Amino acid sequence: MHRNWRWGWHNHSCNWWGWASAGAITGWVVGSIGQPVYYDYGVNCYYEGDNVYYEGEVVATAAEYAQQAQQIAAAIPPDVEAEKVEWLPLGVFAMTEKDGDAEDSSLFVQLAISKEGVIAGSFQNTATDEAFEVEGTIDKKSQRAAWGPVGKEWPIMETAIYNLSENEAGALVHFENGETQQWTLVRLDEPEASGNQ
Repeated sequence: MHRNWRWGWHNHSCNWWGWASAGAITGWVVGSIGQPVYYDYGVNCYYEGDNVYYEGEVVATAAEYAQQAQQIAAAIPPDVEAEKVEWLPLGVFAMTEKDGDAEDSSLFVQLAISKEGVIAGSFQNTATDEAFEVEGTIDKKSQRAAWGPVGKEWPIMETAIYNLSENEAGALVHFENGETQQWTLVRLDEPEASGNQ
């Protein structure tokens, strides 16, 4: 992690490869999230025509759903002080296209959640050697977690916060041009040589 990144990762001694159970997430975030909800994209949350459905009910148009994700990602409380935030690691994930193979992935995201419900971490593309910090939040009512590059409005990635307690989770990536892609996040084990960094 880069020392000059917004959230001051170098000040924390967390094992960023660690991950949290659904119970740990519930106990960590201040304020009630409610019973865990899981989004299974294409099954209980799906696009049909111009609408997005959850559990068979229309929840938004496709454009509204992407805009909601962008708003969730941007809703970081203004009073959160980066240097004082406590983090619960959610893990490191390989990003693959919906039916892709994690072993072939060159896209990786590391995420953690704060007690205030801020989601943050880093994204790396090993094919292009690009890396940047990501941040966002969770919407406690819908349990949608959304994040994007620090300082940019798009693209936005989202999944359910409790999906991130699983070893594999579906996710959506919303782009500024209105396109939405379905991806899969696959949890990676900590490399044996890395130790607790």
